[in-house]
Amino acid sequence: MKIRSILLIIGVLAISSCSQFGKVLKSNDYEYKYKMAEQYYAKKQYNYAQQLYEDLFPVFKGSQRFEDLYYKYAYCHYYLKDYFQAENLFKGFLEVFPTSAKSEEVDYMHAYCYYKQSPKAALDQSNTIKAMGMMQTFVNTHPGSERNKEALSIMEACRQKLETKQSDAAQLYYNVGQYRASAIAFGGVLNDYPESPKGDEYKLMVIKSYYRFADLSIQEKQRERFEQVINEVHDFQDRYPESKLLKDAERYLTLSQNSLKKLSKNE
Repeated sequence: MKIRSILLIIGVLAISSCSQFGKVLKSNDYEYKYKMAEQYYAKKQYNYAQQLYEDLFPVFKGSQRFEDLYYKYAYCHYYLKDYFQAENLFKGFLEVFPTSAKSEEVDYMHAYCYYKQSPKAALDQSNTIKAMGMMQTFVNTHPGSERNKEALSIMEACRQKLETKQSDAAQLYYNVGQYRASAIAFGGVLNDYPESPKGDEYKLMVIKSYYRFADLSIQEKQRERFEQVINEVHDFQDRYPESKLLKDAERYLTLSQNSLKKLSKNE
C-alpha cells in the first residue's frame, strides 16, 4: 500500500508539473517565460528549459540576453544527450559570438560533442577521427588552456579506439584462416601505431600468421614463405629484445628452420 501511495503521489506531481509547464509554454508574457526557463534550467529540468528557450529565440535575438540564452539552449541539448544538435549549436554560438568570454569553453564543447558521438570500436569511427582532429585544433588554438590536459587524454582514448578497431579486424582474418591477410593487417596496425604498448603482440601475430600461411602452402611456395617467417622473427628480435614474447617468437624461428631442412631433404 505504501509503494502504491508513493507512486500515486509521484504521478500526481508529474501531471501537475506538466500542467504548469503547459501554461508557461502558452504564455505570451515573455519576461515570465524567460524567468521560468531560467528556473527550469537551474533545476536541471532541461527538457522544459529547452522548449522555452527555443520559443524565446526570435524574441531575444539581438538583445543582451541572447548570448546567455543561446549558451544555455546549447547545453540543454547536451545534457539531454542530443550530442548531434548540441554540436551544431555550439558551433553556431562561436559563429554568432566569436569574441565571447565563453568562446574557449564552447569551442571545447563543440569538439567534445563529437567525442560523445564516438561509437564502440566495431562501428564506423568517423566521429572518433573528427573528435581527434578537433581536439588537436583546440590545443593548437588555445595553447594555455586548462582544458588541454583533458583534450590530450581524449585524443589518446580516440587513438586507442581506432587501434582496437584495426587490430580486431586483423584478428578476424586470423580467426577465419585468412593468414596472409592477417599478417598484412597486423603489419599495418604496427606501422600505424609504432609506439603502441602492444607492438610486440602485433609483431608476434605477424609471425604466427605468416607461419600458418607457409605451413598450408603448396610445397613449391613453402621455402620462400618460411624464409619470410625467419626474417620476421629476426625483426622481432631487433625491435623487442626485452619482450616477454621473445621466446614465443623464436619458437617459430625453430619451426621454420626445421621445415626448411625437411624441404631440402625432399628436393
